[in-house]
Amino acid sequence: MTMFRSAMALRNCVKNSSLAAASCQQHLRAPSPIARQVRHFNSINFKTPYNLCFLRHGQSTWNRDNRYIGWTDTPLTEDGILEARVAGKMLAESGILFDEVHTSWLRRSIRTVNLALMEMGQEYVDVRKHWRLNERHYGELVGKNKKETVKQFGQDQIKRWRRSYDEPPPAMSDDHKYNPCHDPRYRNLIDVIPKAESLMLTKQRSTVYWEESIVPSLKEGKTVLIVGHENNLRSLIMHLEDIPKEDIINLSLPRAVPLVYRLDTETCKPINTELDKATGFLRGEWLGGDDAVADVLNRDHKQVYDTTIEQNLEKGDTRKKWTDWMNAVVKEKEQQN
Repeated sequence: MTMFRSAMALRNCVKNSSLAAASCQQHLRAPSPIARQVRHFNSINFKTPYNLCFLRHGQSTWNRDNRYIGWTDTPLTEDGILEARVAGKMLAESGILFDEVHTSWLRRSIRTVNLALMEMGQEYVDVRKHWRLNERHYGELVGKNKKETVKQFGQDQIKRWRRSYDEPPPAMSDDHKYNPCHDPRYRNLIDVIPKAESLMLTKQRSTVYWEESIVPSLKEGKTVLIVGHENNLRSLIMHLEDIPKEDIINLSLPRAVPLVYRLDTETCKPINTELDKATGFLRGEWLGGDDAVADVLNRDHKQVYDTTIEQNLEKGDTRKKWTDWMNAVVKEKEQQN
C-alpha cells in the first residue's frame, strides 16, 4: 500500500497539464525575493527560478532483483522506462528548461536522460557523459542480493558499507565476473578504476567533475540537469549541502523523482534555508512532494534491511499498482498531445 499511496501523491503532479502545474505549486515552496534577485537568466529557463536538478535513474534489472550494481552496466526495465518518462513529465509540468545535462557512462542513467528529455521536448539539449559520474564501486558485493548480505553480515555492517562516509565494502577480486577492468570503455582508465569505494572516495572523483564542469556553467547562469546514481548523487549533494560525514549515513535518494534547487550563482550554494520533510537534510524541493518521497524511501529501506519480509517489493501486486499508475499517467499525457 505504501507504494500505491506514493503513486497517488505523485499523480497530483502529473495528472494533466493544467492540474499538474497547480498541484506541483502546492508542493513547491514559493520562490523567495532573494531567489529572484540573484537568479541570472542567461538561460532558456525563464519560467522558474531553479537552476539545478538532480535525478536518479529509473529502475534497472538489478534494482528490480535487489542486487548490488556499482559500475555494472544494467539496463532499465520496462518499469524503469516508465519511471524515467514520468520523471520527464514532472519536469515538463514544472516549467523548468535545461541548458545542459550531465550523466555517467552507464546506460541506465543515459537512457533515463533520453527518456526524460523526450517527455520535455528537449532532445536538443547538450548531454555530457563522464566516468566520474558513475555509481560508486561496490567491490566484492557487486552482483550479490542485498537482503541476503544483510542476513550474512547484519544490518549495521551493511548500512555502513552502503551509506557511511569512509567505510568501503570488501575489494573486488581481479577475476570477478563483473570487474569493470574487462569492459573496453574503461581501457584508458585501468590505472584509476577502483576495486571498491566508500562515499568519501566517490566524492573525491565526483567533486572534481563538479568543480571543473558544472560550477562554471552554473556561474554563467545556465540551468543544469544531473542524472545519475544514488551514491554518486549523494556525494554531490553532500558537497553541495555541506552535510557532515557523521550524518550522511542517514541520507537515501529515491529513483526518478526530480530534486530541484535554487542556487546563488556566485557561491553555488542553495538559497533556501528550509529543509525538506522527506529526508530532513536538503534545501532542494522534490517535484513529487515530500510525503510521496518519504513513502518510497521507507519501501526501499524495507526492501534491503527488513529480513522478516521475504517478498521482493520491486515485484508482485504492490509493484503492479505502481506500474498501472505510471502507464495511466503516460497514456493520459499522450491523449492530451
